[in-house]
Amino acid sequence: MASDWIVPAPSDDWALFLDVDGTLIDIAPTPDSVRVSPGLPQLLDRLCTRFGGSLALISGRPIAVLDELFRPFRFPAAGIHGVERRDVQGRMHYSGLTAEALDPARIELRRFVERHPGLLLEDKGRSLAIHFRQIPHLERQVQAFVQTLLPSLPPQIQVQPGHFVIEIKSAAANKRTAIEQFMQEPPFAGRVPVFLGDDVTDRDGFQYVEQEGGHALFVGPSPESGRGWLPNPGAVREWLRSLLQ
Repeated sequence: MASDWIVPAPSDDWALFLDVDGTLIDIAPTPDSVRVSPGLPQLLDRLCTRFGGSLALISGRPIAVLDELFRPFRFPAAGIHGVERRDVQGRMHYSGLTAEALDPARIELRRFVERHPGLLLEDKGRSLAIHFRQIPHLERQVQAFVQTLLPSLPPQIQVQPGHFVIEIKSAAANKRTAIEQFMQEPPFAGRVPVFLGDDVTDRDGFQYVEQEGGHALFVGPSPESGRGWLPNPGAVREWLRSLLQ
């Protein structure tokens, strides 16, 4: 391990919560073009065993997509920033709106994306994300257009910014609520939460685990004051491997 990484001393009583894009796997130009490093699914499975089953993926992606990325394993997971959650028993839990509630915005966003080549609409069912990574100069225009859609949507909607993405989702769930729900259930209950993430969407999860006496590890080019730190997904994978030694 690099000497400048800021990481806590491992403990057998941890519960691991792991963001995916930008944390476990490297960011790609489009959501569909990401690559899972060889051996990563098996590493996660071994870590799950190492910590008594207390490992969960906490992602903006739908759980069905996470299962494809990490097959053949189906880990406990929260998808769409906590809007959907699969517990250790495999039971699904949903928070907030149905996919149909977003239909008015879905139609208009498809038209908007068609008018602006380079934009990408990621339809997650219970949320809608517009990616502008390939044309970042359109960020303000995308933000303004999304705001015009809000009157046609239910009031419990949240506009969630991220790295080169703006997402329309339910305000009833986020990564904090997802981790909190896991921590109320066995085998997570009573353990020390450890959450790794890289994006603004991970902040509420960071705050929760810190309030609970756990560890928040930021993944990015430079450290954040008072938090653990790893510079990139490659470092995350190396550090996770070290937990098995």
